Amino acid sequence: TGGRHMNICTLTSLLCIVSLSDQKNVTAESGQNVTLTCRAPNNIQTVEWRRADLGDEYVFLYRDGRKTLVRQHQSFKDRVDLKDKQMKDGDVSLILNNVTINDTGTYECRVVETGTFGLKPISIIYLHVVPPGE
Repeated sequence: TGGRHMNICTLTSLLCIVSLSDQKNVTAESGQNVTLTCRAPNNIQTVEWRRADLGDEYVFLYRDGRKTLVRQHQSFKDRVDLKDKQMKDGDVSLILNNVTINDTGTYECRVVETGTFGLKPISIIYLHVVPPGE
């Protein structure tokens, strides 16, 4: 019975994370610039944008006042940035330039607030990129 209790707690935690996150679907044409929206509390120390299928590589990472290029997935180099580098009003939305079909996927915005530990999921966005004219 101890194992069953642990599974229920784990499942409950996962459900809480998903229900707290704001999931959206975005469709864009190949070649467009897309904004993936994310709004967090004002006291942000770290912003992390990930895509589930990229393993431990980031789409975008902002830490300690600057973007970090270590472990950024090659396909996103020089194509992503924060919409507002000052993150006014907690705006940590990501601009993805010149999207391609390969950018289709589920993106997650997570933050670490100043004085806290651990990444807090804020939003989940499914981006679907279609050929121009569709």
